[in-house]
Amino acid sequence: MTLKELYDYLEEKMPPSLREDWDNDGMMCCPDTKAEVKRVLVSLDVTEEIVDYAIDRGFDLIISHHPLIFKPVSSVTDSGNVSRKIIKLIESGVSVFSFHSRADKVVGGVNDILCDLLGIFNAESFGEGELGRIGEIDEEIALEDFVYRVKQTLGSDMVRYSDGLNPVRRVALVGGDGKDFVKSAIDAGADTYLSGRISYNMMVEAAEMGINLVEAGHYFTEQPVTDFFQELLIDFDPEMYVEIAVSNCIKMY
Repeated sequence: MTLKELYDYLEEKMPPSLREDWDNDGMMCCPDTKAEVKRVLVSLDVTEEIVDYAIDRGFDLIISHHPLIFKPVSSVTDSGNVSRKIIKLIESGVSVFSFHSRADKVVGGVNDILCDLLGIFNAESFGEGELGRIGEIDEEIALEDFVYRVKQTLGSDMVRYSDGLNPVRRVALVGGDGKDFVKSAIDAGADTYLSGRISYNMMVEAAEMGINLVEAGHYFTEQPVTDFFQELLIDFDPEMYVEIAVSNCIKMY
C-alpha cells in the first residue's frame, strides 16, 4: 500500500469539508507519495523527539492530531524548529499526515471519544461549526464526583474546576482549547462544560453565568484520539504495524 492510497482512505473517513477555515491539516510532508507504508507512528503532536523516534525506529509515516505545519513557513532552514523537523523528515523519507479540526468534528473523533469515556449519552453537536458535543450522564451527581471521574478516566495531571452551583447532569465538551465555546454550551442548556483549556476570566465568572466549568488539560482531553487513528489504520490494513506515542512534554511541579 502506498502513502497516497492510505491518505485517500483517511480523507474518505475524515473529509476535508469538516476542516475549519482557520485550520491547516492534511498531508503535511511526503517526500514520495508512491512509497510503500508498513510502519505508522501515531501521536498527538509532531515534536522533534517524536520525529527522531520515528526516524530511529524505521517508521514510514507519522499521523498526528496537531498539525506539523500550522502557520505559513517562510523559509526552510535548520534554524527554525518547524523547518528543522521538515528537513529531517524529508532527508529520512518519513511522511506526516495531520488531521486536526476534522478529527474533532468527525463521528467517532475527539469529542465523541470523550463522551464515550466519560459516560455521556445521547450526544449531539453544538457550537460554532458544530464542533462540540453535548449530552447527559446516567444520573445527576455532585460536581466534585464528576471532576474525580474526569481525572481518573483521562489521567490528567491536574483538573481545575469552578462551581456554577449546579449538580452535573447535562454536559457539553470540547477537547483541547475550548474557551470560545462556553457561551454556546450555556445556550445549549448545559449545566457543566468540560474542555482542555478555559480562560481564567470564564472560570472566575462560572457561578455568575450559572454553569460548572471543568478544565482537564489540552493534552489529556485530546490524546484519546490516537486510539481512533489506530483503529482506522488497522481496519484498513490489519497487517500494518501501528504504534501510539506519548508526546506530552509539559510537566507539573
